[in-house]
Amino acid sequence: MNKRIDTIIVGLGLAGLAYAEHLLARGKSFVVFSDRSQQASMVAGGLYNPVILKRFTGAWNGAAQLDYALPFYERLEGKLDLKLDYQWPILRRFASIEEQNLWFQASDKPGLQPFLSLKLVENRNKGLSVPYKFGVVEGTGRVATKTLITAYETYLEQQGFWQKESFNYTLLAQDSQGVSYKDWQANSVVFAEGYGLKTNPFFNYLPLEGTKGEVITMKIPGLNEGAIIKSGVFIIPLGEDVYRVGSTYFWRDKTQGPTEAAKTFLLERLERFMTLSYEIVSHVSGVRPTVSDRRPLVGQHPEYKNLFVLNGMGSRGVMTAPTAANALSSYIYDGIALDPEMDVARFLS
Repeated sequence: MNKRIDTIIVGLGLAGLAYAEHLLARGKSFVVFSDRSQQASMVAGGLYNPVILKRFTGAWNGAAQLDYALPFYERLEGKLDLKLDYQWPILRRFASIEEQNLWFQASDKPGLQPFLSLKLVENRNKGLSVPYKFGVVEGTGRVATKTLITAYETYLEQQGFWQKESFNYTLLAQDSQGVSYKDWQANSVVFAEGYGLKTNPFFNYLPLEGTKGEVITMKIPGLNEGAIIKSGVFIIPLGEDVYRVGSTYFWRDKTQGPTEAAKTFLLERLERFMTLSYEIVSHVSGVRPTVSDRRPLVGQHPEYKNLFVLNGMGSRGVMTAPTAANALSSYIYDGIALDPEMDVARFLS
């Protein structure tokens, strides 16, 4: 006997999780298929930061995304009874007086004023070399993405909403009633597969590029840092002398698994300003679902009207996924038009 549900979700990274939450809020039924083959959300640093710190410019819709995302994760903390959101400032290390001047220029921009402090901070950490002070980015922090996704998988499994298996596209059929897949009949399918979209026969026409990121977790006794440090690499405190250092942004390498080249890259940049000894705990990698125009891929298939995509969250998935999921949900159930900048229809013109 076929199981009648509203939606099939394929993929359970940050995007698939966020969409599942929006369906639950609407009282919709669904099942999630995930084989854990895509690891970008699991290994992500989890930072939320509306400022591009290389150029001191604002991320796309950064402030609005934060306003929506932070209450979203707060609700998940209550639902899962877990600490997920660690609200820490980012200390941006300046390499020169010229960078300080650029910081002050950027802090006058209306979209950046709430985040870029005008007060520069002297370094008081003996384990760091900071000759030109820090700039403080406020309203930032980290979401524990691995903890979140692992707990959410357990929640879905307990509710009977999760199928731990690969999705077989050849078994998907469409008719006047919607779609059918194995024992399920549904009104729609939402593909939230991350970089796995490259093998999706329905949406692989989209220009998903993918950027490999690698991060190292290490013990640094004596660093005693409670803020996120940014200088070539991020140093993110995890507690008990453990820190995450990352990340790389390699466009050409799409291989699975960490590399010695990335490890060398990260350690060289860390050692330019961090003077303490350390012990490497782990080194992991994942391919981020990135798009050339740095906008999400959200919307409806041009021919198969029951098929939708929720992808392309890039390196700011913690910020982008909740708002993108809300936009898709509002489009499907309320008829609210998608922002043209995220609508996949932009690639059909």
